[in-house]
Amino acid sequence: MFASEPVSMHRTRFYVTIGYCAAFVALGLTTASLGPTLTDLATNTRAALAQISFGFTARSLGYLLGSFLGGRLYDRRPGNPVMGATLLLLALCMAFVPLIPVLWVLIAVLLLVGMFEGVVDVGGNTLLVWVHGVKVGPYMNALHFFFGVGAFLSPIVVARTLAASGGVTWAYWILALLIAPVAVFVLRLPSPPAPAETSSTPESTSTTVARQTNALLVMLIAVFFFLYVGSEGSFGGWIATYAKATGLGDAATAAYLTSMFWGALTLGRLLSIPLAARLRPRMLLVGDLVGCLLSVLVVLVWSDAPAALWIGTFGAGFSMASIFPTMISFAGRHLTTTGKTTAWFFVGASSGGMLIPWLIGQWFESSGPRVTVFMILASLILDLAMFGVIIRFVRKPGTTD
Repeated sequence: MFASEPVSMHRTRFYVTIGYCAAFVALGLTTASLGPTLTDLATNTRAALAQISFGFTARSLGYLLGSFLGGRLYDRRPGNPVMGATLLLLALCMAFVPLIPVLWVLIAVLLLVGMFEGVVDVGGNTLLVWVHGVKVGPYMNALHFFFGVGAFLSPIVVARTLAASGGVTWAYWILALLIAPVAVFVLRLPSPPAPAETSSTPESTSTTVARQTNALLVMLIAVFFFLYVGSEGSFGGWIATYAKATGLGDAATAAYLTSMFWGALTLGRLLSIPLAARLRPRMLLVGDLVGCLLSVLVVLVWSDAPAALWIGTFGAGFSMASIFPTMISFAGRHLTTTGKTTAWFFVGASSGGMLIPWLIGQWFESSGPRVTVFMILASLILDLAMFGVIIRFVRKPGTTD
């Protein structure tokens, strides 16, 4: 995979994989930092919560732009310098966030934060496939597990720093200081080569048809990610509000419920690492999607039972854990993974993460809190159906997906 001596190839691959996992810890640290600091940032900018919440929208829009930009950069430039430089810029933006007293400037910086997050996210998922090829499954699950580690640690860093200093400035500075050495480490690593370019000779009809088929498969997988990430974001983002609105928990209970969802997702990603080394991606994905549906049905059928809500929440988080990385691995078996194809996957994912939770918000008060569960259930049913379409699309005699 690398232009290096055979004796050092495995060691190089190991260090590069460690670098990407560290980068995803850093990504998790930044992704989970905005929510716990939102009220303090509103105070810094003298803005209402309704105004400062546009920071989420700006960061999501930046992430979308970063996905497009990252896809092009990784196809045209050595990957590790791109990722390392982006992490340095991300650390710099994080250091400036708590110092900004003007709302529109803060929104602009959060847009940049989202853009840099998108570049790092696309890079990790693309470059890891270039490093490990068809054997990427367990490594991809490990990559996303380390993102969960960062997302789990970030609120703890913020909470402890707030208790010690009374403000968010040092919280953001500590996060920036944690990201910086990861950036330097990634910059020093050799970059994996991109997939071989296609021949410059005139295309045959079969080559043209193959490219059109691949483009359609990319779009189908992007729709799959749209539905899945919309479901995950809706469950993680709305389950606390659902619990309070249905009287199944107070504010503290709802907060713990949300923590359990993300904790179950992180635990599931850890346990999925050995499973991905032994099971085909198709089997994992079917099991995960069925587990998600059963978990949501538990919440829906026993809607008045707090225990059912807790069981369903844990089951949903645990079942959702390996869907994203396993689908990336599945795609790598049937497509030449490039920055551009991965970028389209993330465009679908980020679009679903913005639209489906937003739709729930539009109907939550008018239709009642149960619309949350119905929307998530509908998205998961459509996602399972979409996966069936993808399986039929890629199925060939002798395939082992």
